[in-house]
Amino acid sequence: MRPRLATGFHSAAALVALGLLVTSCGTRAPTAVTVDRTALTTMERIMLSANACWFKSADPAFAGYQLAPELNSFTGRPRILVVDKKHPTGRPSLVVQAEGNPAQLQAFGPMMSGASGGRITGDVNRWAVGSKGCQ
Repeated sequence: MRPRLATGFHSAAALVALGLLVTSCGTRAPTAVTVDRTALTTMERIMLSANACWFKSADPAFAGYQLAPELNSFTGRPRILVVDKKHPTGRPSLVVQAEGNPAQLQAFGPMMSGASGGRITGDVNRWAVGSKGCQ
């Protein structure tokens, strides 16, 4: 007895099932996760993480300070400032700014030469490349 080919509805369903089986077994191209490296986007990431990790978490190293973002910069250097809570219009204790694409970061101010300077550098560098966690 010769095998018969399925016809009609059954053949269409068999073809669809076979197609799904073949496509589910194939290898998929890896998806690349890219991080926008422009100055503004980099500083937005840093600002959100700094706010969450340094200020909202009640980190004792930042207890006497508040965050003052200045992201709408017409000079092409968006920045965040860390200022004294009691004197928010005074000189900033920390300035983190970026310029260009890819962003070139700078961090300076009295906090950078203090006990938290190394930690600030590590945090800012991690956040700049896309990490969101606090350490």
